[in-house]
Amino acid sequence: MPATASSPARVALITGASRGIGREAAWILAERGFRLFLAAEGTEPELAECAAECRRRGAPDAAQAVFDLGAPGQAEAMVAAALARFGRIDVLLNNAGIRCRKAFGAYTRADFANVVAVNLEAAFFASQAVLPAMRAQGSGRIIHVASQMGSVAAEENALYGLTKAALIHLTRNMAFELAKEGIQVNSVSPGPIATQFNLDTWGRMPGKLETMVGRVPAGRMGEAREVAEAIAFLATAEGSYIQGHDLVVDGGYIIH
Repeated sequence: MPATASSPARVALITGASRGIGREAAWILAERGFRLFLAAEGTEPELAECAAECRRRGAPDAAQAVFDLGAPGQAEAMVAAALARFGRIDVLLNNAGIRCRKAFGAYTRADFANVVAVNLEAAFFASQAVLPAMRAQGSGRIIHVASQMGSVAAEENALYGLTKAALIHLTRNMAFELAKEGIQVNSVSPGPIATQFNLDTWGRMPGKLETMVGRVPAGRMGEAREVAEAIAFLATAEGSYIQGHDLVVDGGYIIH
């Protein structure tokens, strides 16, 4: 519901907010009047710049803080900091994620622990930490940013895809348990998106970008803003009957 004199602007907590999809999501929610708590790891100048841009775009307030979401307890500390600042959290966007590209058989236990900690454990424990506040409010929306790689196979993506597939399942199970409490849980699975990280990564792999685009029926890379619009839809749609859904934004990549 939109804010009124008796109901202040909604609050969104966004992880991985300094770049790419997280930054675009912050900007689009700012345009829709959200107050924002922006979190990322080790990117304080970029976070501050993102927060300033959010205020320029209409956010009544935008705070930022650095958290290492791969470390135990940091997800819970982040939620506590957001609640201390704003007193409520209406939307939790679990967007932070990392990759580790290796052929299967080459991963170490340290690789496994690091990727699982950031991509899966942080979302799991941030979601648990926000529950008391959302239950007290009688409402809330939790959105996980998964990936098309949670649904399809690709070279050197076994570990990353594993964590994203787990997020999609987590979405469904959380929705199944929490819908009756007015808490809406969904995920968004981006496909080939032209973030700077992806362009830099694929640019180091001869022919990779052309091959990737060739697999997309839409014939182009997606834009981070297009994923952010899907996130904003799930965060702001008036209806609460969308539950446990994975909204794929991939130009048709996984339909063939």
